[in-house]
Amino acid sequence: MDYLLTKWVHILSATLMFGTGFGTAFYMFVTNRSKNVQAIAVVTHWVVRADWWFTTPSIIVQPLSGFWMIHLAGFPMASLWIVWSIALYILAGVCWLPVVWLQLRMRDMAAEAARNNTPIPSQYWFYERIWTALGFPAFGGLIVVYWLMVHKSL
Repeated sequence: MDYLLTKWVHILSATLMFGTGFGTAFYMFVTNRSKNVQAIAVVTHWVVRADWWFTTPSIIVQPLSGFWMIHLAGFPMASLWIVWSIALYILAGVCWLPVVWLQLRMRDMAAEAARNNTPIPSQYWFYERIWTALGFPAFGGLIVVYWLMVHKSL
């Protein structure tokens, strides 16, 4: 794959990863604030699906296309902008992995509460606080990665 095609795939997957992540996080965050059990059950169900369908493939494509572009362009791997991009991408991934686990548990708790017409358990809200806290370094790190990719300098 040539550089321009790889760059297009890289930008498209970055857009899907960030857009889906930010969009689903927004809808889950605001739906949680509604305390509407039925709405929370539906939204958490689709957030988990969107992560598997869009975010996960993008997370895989990003480093593959990024490393291929680095190779094609002849950038030294020790370039500070590359080192920081990789470090921040790993930070986002370290935050995202527990988020996936939390979302699965939250989805199941919300679905059970909706089925049984009961309130969402307190464990859900504990998980939601952790889920929210992990989002800040993940999204912040990815914003800096975007800046580094565009400017290719530090």
